[in-house]
Amino acid sequence: MPPMRVCYACDRTFESPRARCDCGEPLWRPIEPLVEWPTASDSRSVWRYDAVLPASQPAGDLEAGGAAVWRSHSLEGYAGTRVWLADEGRNPTGSFKDRGSAVGVAATLEAGIDRVGTVSHGNMARSVAAHAAAVGIDCTVLVPADIAEERIRAIARFDPQIVRVRGDYGRLYYDALELGRRHGIQFLNSDVPLRVAGQKTLVFDLLERVPSLDAIVLPVSSGGNASAVWKGLLELRAGGLLESLPRLYLTQAAACDPIVVAFRSGRERVDPAANVNETVAYSIANADPPSGTRALAAVRDTDGAVLSVDDDAILEAQDRLARDAGVRVEPASATTLAGLRRLTERGEIDADETVTCVLTGRGYGGGGDVPMTPIVDCEDLESVLESR
Repeated sequence: MPPMRVCYACDRTFESPRARCDCGEPLWRPIEPLVEWPTASDSRSVWRYDAVLPASQPAGDLEAGGAAVWRSHSLEGYAGTRVWLADEGRNPTGSFKDRGSAVGVAATLEAGIDRVGTVSHGNMARSVAAHAAAVGIDCTVLVPADIAEERIRAIARFDPQIVRVRGDYGRLYYDALELGRRHGIQFLNSDVPLRVAGQKTLVFDLLERVPSLDAIVLPVSSGGNASAVWKGLLELRAGGLLESLPRLYLTQAAACDPIVVAFRSGRERVDPAANVNETVAYSIANADPPSGTRALAAVRDTDGAVLSVDDDAILEAQDRLARDAGVRVEPASATTLAGLRRLTERGEIDADETVTCVLTGRGYGGGGDVPMTPIVDCEDLESVLESR
């Protein structure tokens, strides 16, 4: 049996179901080579790749995965190259997070655990809550105290326990993992091994559809999805389905770009952002990404880059995606097109290359009126989690 968890940075292995290595870096499951493409089936979900997933069957009826991938001729003049779009907004709750939630919830149930949770104020919170609701298990979502009402409404429609937490929200990511172990809650945070295992299927869908891909442009926040894409690429190469890795380009908002700062300065590690401003790309404004260093390693391993784009460029790209390609995306997704345009202008991507922009989500809206939940301090979380 292979070890359950591996550290990409120091190669340590762990049999216990933990999320972080003693060196501080996030763990993932061992490389599981994908040796053949699935045969045709009625389902285009993540479960087409069950041979390399940590759960044997789906939990519930939600069909996560099966990204819509197409060439967008109408955007090529603007992008400056041959551009394909991968629209993850067509997942059940409208974002790529559903891939990780689907696999994470299924694996949690197979392990005999009947409660999941997450630390999120956006797409991941909605996704975990929806997948928990679909199988009838409890879900706890920890959100910052100043969360916008529209986000509470979007999460609350799936009836999880929502806890608004006052204090160091970045630290809460790590505290939740320990609290979960004590209270029997499987926290499916942004870069835990189960989530990465589900989200790697994005790149399987992509390379099966576009095998001669030169580059992938992806928004980055925590670094979890960039890690998943990297791991998927490594598994395709290990299985003989991919000879060389496409270059991985990660985009951040200029107002909050700690991974960009580390990349530009040649650092080996990503430090928390020193100066953070407001941005329209709120969902990727992560000042202290827990998998930032692993995302940086992914970029360097594939000869890619990390770049930031300002809000004007993001909004312009969002508008072009809607007007020229007919796709409504949240601003974070539009950073990919804005970033690609900058890369071709700088000559880092040639006009005859084939590049995919991953559109990670569709944003927010609707949900009806729900009451705002009380705010608790970090030190009071223990009693709140026990009360569910």
